[in-house]
Amino acid sequence: MSGLTIGVDIAKRFFQVHVIDEFDQVLVNKKLRRAEFLAFFEDLPASLIGMESSGSAHHWARALINMGHDVKLMTPMYVKPYVKRGKNDAVDAEAICEAVTRPTMRFVPVKSVEQQSVLMIHRTRSLLIRQRTMLVNALRGHLAEIGIVAPVGIERVGELVARVLGHEGDELGVPPLVRSIVETYAQQIMQVTKEVKNLEKQLTAWHRTSEASRRLATIPGIGRIVATAMAATVADPDAFQSGRAFAAWLGLTPRSNSSGGVERNGRITKAGDRNLRTLLVLGATSVIRRVRSGQPSPLYGWVNRLVDTGKPPRLVTVALANKLARIAWAVMVGKTDYQPEKAALAA
Repeated sequence: MSGLTIGVDIAKRFFQVHVIDEFDQVLVNKKLRRAEFLAFFEDLPASLIGMESSGSAHHWARALINMGHDVKLMTPMYVKPYVKRGKNDAVDAEAICEAVTRPTMRFVPVKSVEQQSVLMIHRTRSLLIRQRTMLVNALRGHLAEIGIVAPVGIERVGELVARVLGHEGDELGVPPLVRSIVETYAQQIMQVTKEVKNLEKQLTAWHRTSEASRRLATIPGIGRIVATAMAATVADPDAFQSGRAFAAWLGLTPRSNSSGGVERNGRITKAGDRNLRTLLVLGATSVIRRVRSGQPSPLYGWVNRLVDTGKPPRLVTVALANKLARIAWAVMVGKTDYQPEKAALAA
């Protein structure tokens, strides 16, 4: 047997495999248990294997690549059009097998264990920050019920807690039960904040060892957090034909709805990695906040021109995030630091 093409539908316990030969004849279409999965491929010649880019797909892809197979990961959205009818594992595996052979199919680069580890730190940090926000909002809501409020901001939470547990709390007649609840919230917020700082230290340590991350951090609006997330997410920047393609992959380009020669562009697509897109928008927001007081630069001048034309602030922020994504792609592909002069010529 030679020239095999295999579609694999991944699940937690069972894996559906669909195997065809070079003449598109179905050789195998069966379900494998998790313990049988890798053993099935050991006796096969080097084959083209397609899988959807699910959570564990990168792990299995690395294992199959080590066996000598050519593994291609695809976004589930791109596989869906090849599903003929119905929805089951066998139909999905057949659709994956067909989709992987299409010449225009776009593939997802296989991530290394190191890249996945850094992304786990980022996801854990995001989860803890969301939990801290929930704790702070709950604390503010409870205290507002008895007339105690504080200015908005995570940095003002300590002030709010001190007011309740200090002399002001005695003057306001805060009940002992409320004080105990506030102490519980304060301890939880402090613990979560400590864990977030520990994770950021780990990201900083990895940032110092990653050449791509250090180069990305030279771009305005891209600090260590954004740089490490991007360096870990983008396994192969050369997979994108241009900076615009990279920005489109992140969902930072307008949604096109054109027909009959009439161009209609809507809001951004919001496709791709949501966490990375959010970080870029936050980084762009930080740039806009200091663009008026900062030293003149081509990028700052471009932002000022948008602001002076009366564009909505959020539109300017997203437009800048799009530009930062394009610059980041150029930095990763060119393997060089950010150069404002070249960015100005490109603009």
